[in-house]
Amino acid sequence: QVHLVESGGGLVQSGGALRLSCATSGIRFSLAHMNWYRQVPGKQREFVARITSNGTTSYAGFVKGRFTISRDNTRNTAQLQMNLLEPEDTAVYYCNTNWKDRNFWGRGTLVTVSS
Repeated sequence: QVHLVESGGGLVQSGGALRLSCATSGIRFSLAHMNWYRQVPGKQREFVARITSNGTTSYAGFVKGRFTISRDNTRNTAQLQMNLLEPEDTAVYYCNTNWKDRNFWGRGTLVTVSS
């Protein structure tokens, strides 16, 4: 069974930083592309960042160099380092992967940025 578990969310002041982590099981992690999405209540879930199995990264435009996605293939985890956080970054952040043609999501971790 595939499981994705996010951690690292919390309350931070504007300009602060958080590091999210996504622990995975049930997949060949080194072969999986990993994504982070976020969702504000009442709005659509939106793409944040992606790291491919070979380490190629891509980001949503709003990231503006503030976030860094990474992966640790020895621990089967993906990370999202978020710096210079803004109140507009407040959302539930989800880890995602598509494995064997199925889409898998974690339950999310809440990030709240106060002004």
